[in-house]
Amino acid sequence: MPRRGHDIRVLVVADDQLTRAGLAAVVAGQPECTVVGQLAGAEFSSSVPDLYAPDAVVWDLGWDSTSSPRYFHRTQKTGLPTVVLAPDRAQAAAAWYAGALGTLPRDVEGPTLATALLAAAQGLAVSDPALLPSAKPAAGEGHWPLAGTSLTPRELEVLALLAEGLPNKSIARHLDISEHTVKFHVNAVLAKLDVQSRTEAAVRAARIGLITL
Repeated sequence: MPRRGHDIRVLVVADDQLTRAGLAAVVAGQPECTVVGQLAGAEFSSSVPDLYAPDAVVWDLGWDSTSSPRYFHRTQKTGLPTVVLAPDRAQAAAAWYAGALGTLPRDVEGPTLATALLAAAQGLAVSDPALLPSAKPAAGEGHWPLAGTSLTPRELEVLALLAEGLPNKSIARHLDISEHTVKFHVNAVLAKLDVQSRTEAAVRAARIGLITL
């Protein structure tokens, strides 16, 4: 969290180099903001907090829904507050459920973006009303499968039961399968959701609309 009276340190992420440079110029032009780095989505990693020490991230998704979105979930692992610039409501909704603290249109003006970044740095969620999701994304719309989250029907069943807090033995009984098989499915679910624990799996799955808690 930035100290009161000091600029916030902002990391700019966008796949297109010209877009990235233009966005960095807009952010740098705001008196409250200092740009500490520029990255493409694929370059974002768990080392970002140590390398750049940003107070907030602004991530432009661009028009290609197959590039930046598949890397966006990495911000969740760093815990960095992120404001997403989205091309449409579906992508904004996907970003929202993936953990963005702010969703704004790509043509947002500098002062509005600065306000959103300041809010995000304070842990507040600020989004353009026109982009806010009214409900969880429908199947196939506004939903980014995180890297490898093509869960099988059986894995989805296991996920739903572990989200209820059931141990492997109870899941095995519910699904009429062995505990060994349950353990195999649980490990697959954790890997596909890119999480380390059952609790994290349940939270991540709820955020992206796979289950309802």
